[in-house]
Amino acid sequence: MSKHGRILVAMSGGIDSSLAAVLLHEQGYEVIGMTMKTWDYASSGGNKKETGCCSLDSINDARNIAVSLGFPHYILDIRNEFGDYVIDHFTGEYLEGRTPNPCVLCNTHIKWDALLRRADKLDCEFIATGHYANIRQENGRHIISKGIDTWKDQSYVLWGVSQESLGRTKLPLGHLKKTEIRAMATEKGFYDLVNKSESYEICFVPDNDYRGFLKRRVEGLEDRVRGGNFVMQDGKVVGQHEGYPFYTIGQRKGLGIALGKPVFVTEIRKDTNEVVLGEEKDLERDGMMVGKLVMQKYENLIDRPLETVTKVRYKHEGTPAEIVQEGAKMKVIFHEPVTGIAPGQAAVFYEGDDVVGGGWILKSFKQ
Repeated sequence: MSKHGRILVAMSGGIDSSLAAVLLHEQGYEVIGMTMKTWDYASSGGNKKETGCCSLDSINDARNIAVSLGFPHYILDIRNEFGDYVIDHFTGEYLEGRTPNPCVLCNTHIKWDALLRRADKLDCEFIATGHYANIRQENGRHIISKGIDTWKDQSYVLWGVSQESLGRTKLPLGHLKKTEIRAMATEKGFYDLVNKSESYEICFVPDNDYRGFLKRRVEGLEDRVRGGNFVMQDGKVVGQHEGYPFYTIGQRKGLGIALGKPVFVTEIRKDTNEVVLGEEKDLERDGMMVGKLVMQKYENLIDRPLETVTKVRYKHEGTPAEIVQEGAKMKVIFHEPVTGIAPGQAAVFYEGDDVVGGGWILKSFKQ
């Protein structure tokens, strides 16, 4: 009999999830490892070798850790549900002129649900991942907070995990720093893990060419959107572009236009196939609306405006802001201008280190 019961650990084959499994095994849990197969990159027509959490090498790396420690390992094929939900959403958002965040969507809507369903079948009380974040219970809520490693903190990508799912989740790396994890792996002789490069690409776009992915995914897309206008803030047409889905808010490089000064994409107009350009100051906004909220620390904030630090993308440091819940949406009033707010990205609200909640950016504005 194990000391703490049976736990299902999501293992990508990388150092973080592998060490999460090792630590739980050492703590006395009966560990079962599981690697999720989300995507066959060869089917997308890309030109780069399959890498990251979906590759055969990564699956074998995860299995080797399990074998070395004597616990079982399984592969969970979720390609169909992943494709239907995450990839269709990814494609659809770009076609709507927004900038999606598929990794957040996958975490919150696919991986957790898939893991918990399999955990039930395997009689596991808990699941675990290698995310750098913490979970605690307080006032009847399961609260996500930042990991102590500020550079690696991944609380931003977990805002959408349900309260029920958080109640069955363990995050053993939240109180550790990446340097400590690497030192542990070296001490235990997992040299391949220590030397393995980390993948930061979207798993189904490992060559980082999302434009090429969209062109292959949506038949006839180039012909439909090519030839729209680049326009300046005053409406002046300054050139033609390849199509509005191939640009994102804040983009400066790869525009294919030279105006004698740096310009940025400040707005994408799907209905007229226009891409608006401007200077960096033209990206500044001091408010936004956020929808599809998932509240974490508090059940809701109706009639309770709250001072927060709000992040508008993963590596954003965050900006002080008051949040005001308006029904199913959150109005965010920043106390200083924020640049590059992109509809379709996730916004996450923090109170100290705690995740208050999050949602998807609908629009930004200047007050």
